[in-house]
Amino acid sequence: MPKISAKGSAMPQSPIRKLVPFAQSAKNRGVHVLHLNIGQPDIKTPDSAINAIKNLNLDTLAYSRTEGSDEHRSKVAAYYNSFDANVTKDDLIITTGGSEALSFVMASLLDAEDEIIIPEPFYANYNGFAAANNLIVKSVTASIDNNFALPNREAFESQISRRTKAILICNPSNPTGYVYTLEELEFLADLCKKHDLFLIVDEVYREFVYGENQFYSALLLKGMQEHVVVVDSVSKRYSMCGARIGYVVTKNKEVRSCIMKFAQARLSPPTLAQIASEAALETPPSYLKEVNTEYNKRRLVLKEGLSAIDGVRVSDPQGAFYLIAELPVSDAEHFSQWLLEHFEFEGETVMLAPAAGFYATKGQGVNQVRIAYVLEIESLKRAIRLLEIALTTYKKTYA
Repeated sequence: MPKISAKGSAMPQSPIRKLVPFAQSAKNRGVHVLHLNIGQPDIKTPDSAINAIKNLNLDTLAYSRTEGSDEHRSKVAAYYNSFDANVTKDDLIITTGGSEALSFVMASLLDAEDEIIIPEPFYANYNGFAAANNLIVKSVTASIDNNFALPNREAFESQISRRTKAILICNPSNPTGYVYTLEELEFLADLCKKHDLFLIVDEVYREFVYGENQFYSALLLKGMQEHVVVVDSVSKRYSMCGARIGYVVTKNKEVRSCIMKFAQARLSPPTLAQIASEAALETPPSYLKEVNTEYNKRRLVLKEGLSAIDGVRVSDPQGAFYLIAELPVSDAEHFSQWLLEHFEFEGETVMLAPAAGFYATKGQGVNQVRIAYVLEIESLKRAIRLLEIALTTYKKTYA
């Protein structure tokens, strides 16, 4: 029998989606599943985006340009320049979601067996993109003890070798909600200049920062124009996950030229989704302000509710819409599967994302879960109550 590739065999399963069959079985039994496992916002997509599709008058749905239309890229550039990023449309390439953007960036910057340093825990699909490109992930481990702040210089320096080509961060962080300080970004910039590395920054959640915390874009780092590559997306900002429109932004012409070759091979980003995404950029600032306020309310409810459960420890998310919770169990994946297979209360259960899959280091995060606060507050309160009851039941069974 023919065998699949070693690369295919090494491709990791998504910890966000691997338990989906168990969730579906629970639903088939009539159990209502509260989804805290995936970052699918329940926020309404802006009317401007929906109406752009509804009111479309086209005879032919044609290819778009490989890099995206001039009009779309010009509007995206104007968005970045609203916070002084000094970007032109020529610094941008439109991609089929942030996922394609990340995959193109990795393929363009690193060769097979090259190394990329990523603070863990990190967005689980970074592992998948690295595996697909035969790259080696070298991790530096952040800790819940200091709210997943950036590890120190020694941790980074210990992982740098002659094969190291890039550092990748997500700011604000998926899965921790941590927002990197200007000092931390400048430290990374200094490290990249010293060792001649690229700094790849996933800024998909830049609009979601809470309290006194402040977001700093890597595009504003001085002396880093040739080093910085920013990945972005409309998915979370405008609650348009299904549009699959993302961006690569960089001043490095050689990098853009290389990414364009990969982009040409897939022909073009989706035309319909570009029309909707371009229209979304006309959404008034009040939309994002209201969304930010809503997520902040959910954040506080979730953090307070989980902290009140005996044995549960939570991070303090400063941005995005996720947090990491440490549970009083030895195996969070077993617990998460048990929730779907064997637990229900008043016809409901909860779906979580086991956090071990957000680490590259084996043994890390085994008693942690990532929780997305993308449900309205009353559903979050029910989910917290369900988790409290479930943990008590689970500990009695698996003490």
